[in-house]
Amino acid sequence: MSKIKGKFKKALQLFIVFFKIGAFTFGGGYAMIPLIQREVSENKKWVTDDDVLDIIAIAESTPGPIAINSATFVGYRVCGFWGSFFATLGVVLPSFIIILAISAVLNEFGDLKPVQYAFNGIRAGVLALLFKALWTMYKKCPKGAVSYIVMAASFLLTAVLDLPVLYVLIGCAVFGLVTSLIIDRRSKNK
Repeated sequence: MSKIKGKFKKALQLFIVFFKIGAFTFGGGYAMIPLIQREVSENKKWVTDDDVLDIIAIAESTPGPIAINSATFVGYRVCGFWGSFFATLGVVLPSFIIILAISAVLNEFGDLKPVQYAFNGIRAGVLALLFKALWTMYKKCPKGAVSYIVMAASFLLTAVLDLPVLYVLIGCAVFGLVTSLIIDRRSKNK
């Protein structure tokens, strides 16, 4: 019985943490990455910083919004099925409630200058959060000539040539696997 209470308590903690993240982050999943990292790795110590990088990589390469995928993955890692259920519910519920409320009044107030200014300010804040997520991930990623070439090629393929991100992710995964196999083979031959 105490084991069930412990799991329920942990699932409830997951719900609360991801509810706060979902409620206080504007700009979608990428803006949530620094908050997810801080809460689940630094504050709660549920996962490590390296785990967060893996979670982001998996969440990015699987179908669906990155915040929901991240919440589901962290929840499962911490508390199994119910952890993933409550973490996912926590991150989705605030957006659902906010969108429901905003859609009811946006048509009435969308043309007002203060509302337009508020949304411009929110966009600037979201851009800052995205840059912070980029900087945090950059600091944690391995650096070297190969990494920089992959980053530059990925950017060019998606931003300049407008290649679908899914193809770029698959190409990067294949490139990473082939590179690892070549490095392993060379180290065994020495």
